[in-house]
Amino acid sequence: MISQPAILIIYTGGTIGMMMDSESGALQPFDFGHLYDQIPEIKKFKCKIDNISFDPIIDSSDMEPGIWVRIANIIEENYDSYDGFVILHGSDTMAYTASALSFMLENLSKPVILTGSQLPIGMIRTDGKENIITAIEIAAATKDGRAIVPEVCIYFEYQLYRGNRTHKYNAEHFEAFRSVNYPVLAEAGVEIKYNHRAIHKDKNHEFRIFTNMDANVASLKLFPGIQKQYIKSVLNIKGLKGLVLETFGSGNALTGQWFLEEIREAIKNGLIIFNVSQCRGGSVKMGQYETSLGLRKAGVLSGYDITYEAAITKMMYLFGNNYSHARIKKYLQTPLRGEMTV
Repeated sequence: MISQPAILIIYTGGTIGMMMDSESGALQPFDFGHLYDQIPEIKKFKCKIDNISFDPIIDSSDMEPGIWVRIANIIEENYDSYDGFVILHGSDTMAYTASALSFMLENLSKPVILTGSQLPIGMIRTDGKENIITAIEIAAATKDGRAIVPEVCIYFEYQLYRGNRTHKYNAEHFEAFRSVNYPVLAEAGVEIKYNHRAIHKDKNHEFRIFTNMDANVASLKLFPGIQKQYIKSVLNIKGLKGLVLETFGSGNALTGQWFLEEIREAIKNGLIIFNVSQCRGGSVKMGQYETSLGLRKAGVLSGYDITYEAAITKMMYLFGNNYSHARIKKYLQTPLRGEMTV
């Protein structure tokens, strides 16, 4: 007899878990202990479904590394007991959490699917039910006894994305996420069609987690007219270890000597600067134009086509592991979890 797959749902918070109180009309979290009552379609799955709810639940705007560690620990503690994990999460910072977990969960051989909704699950037109149902189906999907999608992913509005390749681009439409620089891993229609060539392949190494995330990082978004004093204040933040420099186009920046001197001095003093484009699509190509050549000569590292969310969380992960500067620089420019194309 083939045993049924087991899925663990981890409810952190977010719009998806809200119900409207019949008396006050206010939104409040529903009891995930009654998950089958809220989404009776789940009963048709031939798998065991358990759930863990955060208490108190977390608004995704309050998401921070300590909560990522908590999620990673839950997955590690339950890793051998379940075939897949579905994380219910607010959509605003979902791409950050998915990116962080992709680095924190090493040698993952089971699906970790983040999902949520734009409308509460208690509303008639909610997108939450379909998102949960399909996320569970993907988390439980196997082929030849192995998980089809052994990655940290985001499932939203019929699309499955690699988590560290996504960003939230729309606050109103159900299609809230995009993955501009990497193809979708699956599309849900009448059938779920998997893009097997795009899915990470398990290498059969031992699963482990990393929970030391160092948040001594910052970002600096360039804009026309940006002032020297502002740039100096950011570059000289006490204790700052890494900076994501959000540049124009394919990695271009100011060419004024004062700016490049500030960058060179910061790098000389030990700051690691990672060049990420403000454009959501395309890649940083340092040296393609004169406006990025100065950054390259100063020692700024190319982020290629990495998302801002993945860049920030990757830095936290690398600094948290206490790697040497040389190793951090190498790893920043090396795809570790499929987060960038070099």
